[in-house]
Amino acid sequence: MNRRDAIRNVALLLGTAISASTLSALEGCNPKGPENYALKAPETHSLLAEIAETIIPKTDTPGAKEAKVEDFIVTMLNDCYKTSDQQIVLDGLKKIDAASEKQYKKPFVEISAEQKTALLTEIDKERVAYNKRDNKKEGDPTHYFQILKELTLLGYFTSEPGATKALRYVPVPGKFEGCIPYKKGDKAWAV
Repeated sequence: MNRRDAIRNVALLLGTAISASTLSALEGCNPKGPENYALKAPETHSLLAEIAETIIPKTDTPGAKEAKVEDFIVTMLNDCYKTSDQQIVLDGLKKIDAASEKQYKKPFVEISAEQKTALLTEIDKERVAYNKRDNKKEGDPTHYFQILKELTLLGYFTSEPGATKALRYVPVPGKFEGCIPYKKGDKAWAV
């Protein structure tokens, strides 16, 4: 199984599709590529942590912060994404902070959890509208929030806390059972 198939299978397990830019980034990792030091800045790191935690908050399972998803996002952006995609994300982070300042008079990391959720919900609606627009062309850049959401989900559900506590996990699986009854509320299986 190649990397593209593995990532696509993880996306199917999560019940989502991965955008072409994320899939191509995951397929063509280049650890010797130029690092974007703006991604490693402490303020960027804390902003990514808050965004990821808002997307996957701590409940009876660990949240994105406990899974250190922000580290995963920075590593993936630096190692696997083109400079232009990195800049799209950095510009998007500035937009999130600017929207927070405009609406709540505080940076995103200082607003309440409810305000963070409301703000990201509006940005997600913007992302959906951007993806459904009529004048969409081949090669148009991916919306920054699409990249952030995809990397958050991928980072969380492939982390140890995400795979072992948010999903059902069997460290050493037994025999193959092709038909297992599903009960409403059951967790998905980690692979």
